[in-house]
Amino acid sequence: MAELKLVISDGAKSYALTTQEAQAAGFLGKRIGEVVGGEIIGLSGYTLKISGGTDKNGFAMRVDLTGARQQRILTGESQGFHPARHGTRDRRTFRGNTISEDTAQVSLVVQTQGTTPLAELLAKKEEAPKQ
Repeated sequence: MAELKLVISDGAKSYALTTQEAQAAGFLGKRIGEVVGGEIIGLSGYTLKISGGTDKNGFAMRVDLTGARQQRILTGESQGFHPARHGTRDRRTFRGNTISEDTAQVSLVVQTQGTTPLAELLAKKEEAPKQ
């Protein structure tokens, strides 16, 4: 797992962040709905809830598919499928609810705020020189 893209939602504002390999390893094995500490990615005082994500092929993660496998399921109108006609069903590919090495992007929602605003913490990370 080289890097992981994180999308952190804080109410009406969202922030995109790319993690390093060591930080991304802290998310391996976590599932949709779990709460993680912000210390994993340098956001001390914050707690974040995993709300979804996509794999390296662009397939969405679903909370009702266990594990990290890819699976084709027959679905009606739901996450990842919005038919033009009412009652239409289709077979679509989805990724399970567990973060693995094949996961490319993870969506996070802020549960509890830290003392420093999120915009300031992420602005400092962007200014730091890349090595």
